[in-house]
Amino acid sequence: MNDLRPLQFIRQGYERFLEAQQLRMSSNVDGLALLAVLGLLCGLLAGAVIIALRLTMELVADQYMPGGNVEGFENLSPRARFLLCVVGGLVIGLILRALKPKSTSMGVVHVIERLEYHQGHLPFKNAVLQFIIAALALLSGHSVGREGPSVHLGAASGSILARILRVPNNGVRILVASGVAAAIGAAFNTPLAGVIFAMEVVLMDYTVIGFTPVIIAAVSATSLTRIVFGDATAFAIPAFELTAVSEIPVIALMGVMIGCLSALFIQMTLFTTSLFMHQSIWLRTTLAGVITGSIAMYLPEVMGTGYDTVNHIFLAQFGLVAVLLLTLAKIVATASAIGLGIPAGLIGPTLFMGAAGGAAFGWATSLWMPDIASPGFYAILGMAAMMGATLQAPLAALIALLELTGTQAVILPGMIAVVMAALITRALFGKSSIYRHLMLVRGLDFRNSPMSKALRRIGVAKVMERNFVESSAVVSRAAAESLLQREPRWILLRSADRKRTASILPASDLASFLYQEADPDNPTVQPLEDEDDLDLSRIPALRQEASAVSIVATLYEADEKMRARDCQLLFVTGAHGAARHKIYGVVTREHIDNSYRL
Repeated sequence: MNDLRPLQFIRQGYERFLEAQQLRMSSNVDGLALLAVLGLLCGLLAGAVIIALRLTMELVADQYMPGGNVEGFENLSPRARFLLCVVGGLVIGLILRALKPKSTSMGVVHVIERLEYHQGHLPFKNAVLQFIIAALALLSGHSVGREGPSVHLGAASGSILARILRVPNNGVRILVASGVAAAIGAAFNTPLAGVIFAMEVVLMDYTVIGFTPVIIAAVSATSLTRIVFGDATAFAIPAFELTAVSEIPVIALMGVMIGCLSALFIQMTLFTTSLFMHQSIWLRTTLAGVITGSIAMYLPEVMGTGYDTVNHIFLAQFGLVAVLLLTLAKIVATASAIGLGIPAGLIGPTLFMGAAGGAAFGWATSLWMPDIASPGFYAILGMAAMMGATLQAPLAALIALLELTGTQAVILPGMIAVVMAALITRALFGKSSIYRHLMLVRGLDFRNSPMSKALRRIGVAKVMERNFVESSAVVSRAAAESLLQREPRWILLRSADRKRTASILPASDLASFLYQEADPDNPTVQPLEDEDDLDLSRIPALRQEASAVSIVATLYEADEKMRARDCQLLFVTGAHGAARHKIYGVVTREHIDNSYRL
C-alpha cells in the first residue's frame, strides 16, 4: 500500500493541475499562452500526419506508376487508366459498405459538422479511415484532391490532442482550427492562406485571440514539411505582367465567367448527390470510377489532382480547344466523384478547373485583343477566382494567390477576379459555399448566428458563480444558520445520484424563512423553534431544478442544455475521474445573456 501513495499523490497533483488549466483556458485571454503552446504541438502533429500521407502515396505509387510519379497517369495505357479508376472505386465502396455509417463520415464537411454539432470532437476511427481512403482514391486516379483529407487529418490531430490534454471545448475549437490551418499550409506551402482558410471556411469566425495558436500551428507545420520536401510551392508560377489598366474590365469579365463555372460545378455535384444518395455506396463509388475512367481514356489529365497539368496550363502548353475540353471534363469527373461519395477533397480539382477555365478565357480573348496578358496569367487568376467562388472564401483565395505568386502585382487583378466570381456565384445563382450545400443535402445546417459564435468562445468556468454551498435536504436550524454565515447566494441540494440533477434555491429565501416573524393574520406563519429540523426541499422558496454541465463545456452548450431541459440554472461539475462528482459553480441564464451582450 505504501508503494501506491507516491503514485496517488502524483496523480492527484496532475488532476489538480489539469483542473487549473481547464479553468484558465475557459477564458481564452487567460489561457492564451497555453493555447499557443498547444498550437505549436498541434502544428507539428498535423504536419507529421500530412507528411506521412504524402510519403505513403509516393511509396505505393513507386510500385506500379511509371517512374514512380503519383501524378503520372498519362504514362499508363487507356485500358489501365480505366481499370484503375473502376477497381479503385469498387475497393473504396466495399470498404465503406463494411463499416458503420457513422465511421464513414469524412472530409471538410465532416469537420464542419463536428464543430457545429459535437464541439469539435472528431473520432479517431474516422481519421484513420480518411487516411486510407484518401490514399486509395488519389492513387487510383479519381478526380479528387488531397487537401480535403489533409484538412480532416489536421483537424483530427488538433481534436485528439485536445482530448488527451482535457482542453475545454472552447479551446478544442481553436485547436481544430489550428489543425486545419496546419494542413492547408503544409499542403500548399502557404501558411497564411492556411490560417485564413481555417477561420473563413471551417471555423467561420475571426478572433484576435484565436489567431495566435492558429498562426503558430500553420507556421510549424509548413516549416516541418519544408524540411522534408523543400520550400517549393505546389505550383510553378511563371513570371507575368498586367499589360495595361485598360485590361481590368477584361479581368472582371473573366471573373463573371468563372462564377458561372463555379455555379455549374456546385449544381452538378448537388444533382449527382441527390440523384444517387439512396443507392448502395459500393455501387456509387464504382460508378464514379466508371465515369472518371471513361473520360481518362481520352483525357488522362483529369485523373488525380492534376497539379502537373495546371503547371503546363500556366506555361500555355495547351491550346484553346484543349483547355476547354479539360475544363468541362474536370467539372464532370469531380462532380461525379464528390457527388457519388468518393470521400476525398475538392479544393485541388477546383484549382484545376479555375486554371483551365481562365486559360480558355485568355486564349479566346487574345483572338480579338492580341495585346492582353498571356493565357497563363488568366489561368492564375482563374484558379484563385474558382476557389473563392466555390468555397465562398474570397480572402483565403486572395491570400493563397499572393503566397503562390510571391508578388504584390497580382493583388489588384486578383481582387477583381475573385470578388466578381464569388459575387456572380452567390448573387446571380444563389449558391453559397459548396460545403454548406453538401451539409444541407445530409440534413444538416450551420448554427452559426452571431450569438452562437460569441457563446462558443467562452467556457462555463469563465462566468460561473462560485458563491454557493452544498447541503443535504434536511438540516437543523443551527446547520442552516451555519450555511448562511458563509454568505452564499445559492444553496444546492444534490439528487440521489449525486451527478445529474440538483435543486437550487436562493440563500435569501432560506434566510427569510429562518427569521420570519409571527403573522397575527395568518396563524400558519409562526417563528421557527431551535429544535425543529428543516426540509430545504419543502420550505417556501424559489427553488429551481438544475442539470449538470461539464466544466469543459462552452456557454453555447450550457444554453443548449437549458433550452432542452427547460431550466434557468446549471451546476458545473468536473469532466474527468473523481472530479465528475465535484461541483465548481453555478451558471444562470443571466450569466449567458450578459456574456453575449458583452
